[in-house]
Amino acid sequence: MNYAILINQENKIKSNYLKKINLIATEDQNKDTVLVEEETLKAFNELQKFLKTKGINIVIDSAYRSIVDQENLYNESITKYGEEYTTKYVAKPNYSEHHTGLALDLSIIVNGQIQDATTHPEIYNKIYETIHSYLKDFGFILRYPKGKENITGYAYEPWHIRYVGKFIAKIIFENNYTLEEYLTNYNGVLIINKPKGLTSFDVVNTVSSLFGIKRVGHTGTLDPLAEGVLVVTIGKATKIAELLTSTYKEYLAEAKLGIETDTGDITGKILNTKKTPLNIEVEPVLNSFQKTYYQEVPIYSAVKVNGKKLYNYARENKKVELPKKEVTIKEIKLLSKTNDTFTFKCTVSKGCYIRSLIKDIGTALNTYATMSALIRTKQGKFSLEQASTLEDLKQANYQLYKIEEVLDYPTIKVDDKLGKRIQNGQKISNDFNIKDKVIFLTEEGKLLGIYEAVDNFLRTWKNF
Repeated sequence: MNYAILINQENKIKSNYLKKINLIATEDQNKDTVLVEEETLKAFNELQKFLKTKGINIVIDSAYRSIVDQENLYNESITKYGEEYTTKYVAKPNYSEHHTGLALDLSIIVNGQIQDATTHPEIYNKIYETIHSYLKDFGFILRYPKGKENITGYAYEPWHIRYVGKFIAKIIFENNYTLEEYLTNYNGVLIINKPKGLTSFDVVNTVSSLFGIKRVGHTGTLDPLAEGVLVVTIGKATKIAELLTSTYKEYLAEAKLGIETDTGDITGKILNTKKTPLNIEVEPVLNSFQKTYYQEVPIYSAVKVNGKKLYNYARENKKVELPKKEVTIKEIKLLSKTNDTFTFKCTVSKGCYIRSLIKDIGTALNTYATMSALIRTKQGKFSLEQASTLEDLKQANYQLYKIEEVLDYPTIKVDDKLGKRIQNGQKISNDFNIKDKVIFLTEEGKLLGIYEAVDNFLRTWKNF
């Protein structure tokens, strides 16, 4: 369930979302039956119970509305109040948050009397402000806040709250965002400590679901067997993925001698075995791999040959010529050795497969070798010590790095005049003596774009 779904004057609700909503019946202020999305109703009941301890009694004035209900309400408002009022307060059918079951209009009970949510809210502003201060603790946001009318498209409605879940509600509250601003402006880079047993794509899906943001990616795939540093990009930060993948990576790896598998790691099917001498000298051979060489890409990888991913050839048991890529082993060091295993630490370039490196080391040792464990300890400037676990993430214990923080390029703040030219993607004179790329910010520190030096000019590389 996407609790951060955006329904506004530009975004209509989709029919497939309507089919997924689990609506639960409850009572409104008039004891009539209304429908509310299941998790939203649980959160409302908790909020209602809590507010009573503060001497505030809230009830539901309006909840889920069908498209027909919204159409009737909209037409009735046009007739009764006119088009100008209706445009400020009432959504057109298909464009109302109430279709989601996540939006609630509240009424408050004062001195035993229900105060209509839409009548004289200014009289009860202090009560509403108190309510608003607690919303995030129960997963709600004030959907149409004061001063953000040009963003939400609607006038301030102190009674209209929206369920997004506690995780997102906290971010929106702390940044004074509207939902529109959150989905547009919450961008950056997360450093995740990927656990063993999950794919990199599993981690991306978890992050996307947790933040309610679709544009999430990662840089540098880790196999399910592997764990450690996974750099995850959110929102507009997905645009800089190629800059983050071009850096060196550091690994701690364990290899098992005398075994060859189809996948190159211990999870695969054993293809060959060979007895390994007990006194085999691993360290000299390992040290010899501190070099640049052409490495064969493993067949169980996502690299494409003739438009088809290699692992598909493997699964279909089809033969294919495996491509070779130039890789650099910047550093490699033996850490420990037993009769049939060894562990090592290495720093390698983009595109290097540790499975292939271990296989090549095994060949050089005149035996077989397969990867039995792998931890990525660094990627570029990011280390395992900076990484958050998925559990940390769910507990909101993480750091989101800004785009300008993760790139080693100069940052320059510009005035509005130059900022507008950069925002529009115009080329500008290289008066800053930039040799490669530069990050431009507004005077307030808002990211405008990344430019690169071309001849005597600076041209747009990525626009934000």
